[in-house]
Amino acid sequence: MTATADLYDLHGDSLQSLPLQLRSFGGVPQFEGTIRTVRCFEDNALVKRILATSGDGAVLVVDGDGSLQTALMGDMIAQSAVDAGWSGVVIHGCVRDSVILGTMPLGVKALGTNPRKSAKAGVGEIDVPVEFGGVVFRPGARLFADADGILVER
Repeated sequence: MTATADLYDLHGDSLQSLPLQLRSFGGVPQFEGTIRTVRCFEDNALVKRILATSGDGAVLVVDGDGSLQTALMGDMIAQSAVDAGWSGVVIHGCVRDSVILGTMPLGVKALGTNPRKSAKAGVGEIDVPVEFGGVVFRPGARLFADADGILVER
């Protein structure tokens, strides 16, 4: 994969650059793929459900409304994503089991960590455009991530 800085130099404003300083938690620091989305708030049932389906190298973008109160993904859901062939997960919220996530062959970016479990009611939306940090993440668009940040096709 080409570095995000080089991609931006080549394609400029045809790419959106996420200004949020998400932390990298996965064992794969550089990843890319077609976007799928989940919008949820302190409830990870939809995240778990989607990541258990075939990923085909896709990236799941989770808009958790920036909540730091609960984790939206931990090691068990991340292992499911690895097993199903996802390339990465970007979470506008928290993860848990961060040490284990760092050993897994999955790209993971999130705001931070919290050991607290989330609700499991399944409230939220799947495969709808989500927006955070001034960037719109549309299902089907491409996402590119590395140590410098995240770029998304317009």
